[in-house]
Amino acid sequence: MKRSLVLLLLQLFLADYAQAQASQPPPEQVQFGRETLQCAAFSPYVGSLTPEHGPPPSRQLIDGLLDQLIEQTPFRCIMTYGVINGLGEVFASAQTRHLKVIAIVWLDKDIAMNTHSIAAGIETAKSYPETIIAMSCGSEVRTRHGNRFDGEILRCIDSLRRAGVRQPLTTIDTWWEWCDRSLTCRPTLFADKVDWIGTNIFPWWENKFSPIHSCTTAEQAADFHIARVEDLRRTYPDKDVVITEFGWPNGPEGGSETNRHTGQRCGIANSENQALVVRSTFEKLAERGWSGVVFEAFSENWKPGSEGIFGSFWGLCQGLEPYSCLQPFADKEH
Repeated sequence: MKRSLVLLLLQLFLADYAQAQASQPPPEQVQFGRETLQCAAFSPYVGSLTPEHGPPPSRQLIDGLLDQLIEQTPFRCIMTYGVINGLGEVFASAQTRHLKVIAIVWLDKDIAMNTHSIAAGIETAKSYPETIIAMSCGSEVRTRHGNRFDGEILRCIDSLRRAGVRQPLTTIDTWWEWCDRSLTCRPTLFADKVDWIGTNIFPWWENKFSPIHSCTTAEQAADFHIARVEDLRRTYPDKDVVITEFGWPNGPEGGSETNRHTGQRCGIANSENQALVVRSTFEKLAERGWSGVVFEAFSENWKPGSEGIFGSFWGLCQGLEPYSCLQPFADKEH
């Protein structure tokens, strides 16, 4: 009963927020030139699918997942993680459903594959100018590889600009990378190359890996998000700053991470805490007229291989048939 009430309250809040945003004039601080956005990160690698091998998600699956997202949540904006290997189908599906999309051109250490992704990104951006509202050259490339592939990020940005891509461009990475790995938060070499700052902020992972921010609870997470955005806004005063990923795992129930430096255990994984973090963060963003992208729409079962036991518990919706949105959104019968 307690869980159902918490989930229902979050669903009602997000529905009210979406309705209010539609009826209000744009605030002074707007994103991508026109509106404040409330989005969900979307990857169709659900069930037994994995981006590491095997077939890509089908158009039928993508259609079904987006239909569920529309029917059971207030999100009308998504962020995607690639434009090739079947993921190009997301944009046609989103256009049909009048969804806005932040599109990531996926970059990694395979240079030939990066070239393919960049070319596809250019074609996709031009094919869906009303659906794709912003683009990113890579996601957490520096987090994965340090500075080794800065040239690939710059090559992508320059290629999109030369090709006449009109959507605002960034490269998405953690707040720490956007602060150039400095506690005083200084600009990176991308400062003059991008149109906006896309930053991923996860106190859950700080609780495990950071020697500085080693103990943030679910109750404190929204304030942590806002504080990091404010740091970046001071560092990049002429850029829009968007939280391109934030969230909290809903399981395994009661689980927690141990900080590698301090030995502290802070942050409990459960659906109530996930609901609290999502609700309170969107609430604080709305107060400031700032956009955000919650991570993630659907849970991905392949994630534990790279993210441990919590990797498959970030979804607001279950990534298994019948793909219903149970966490943190209540079923309609509730």
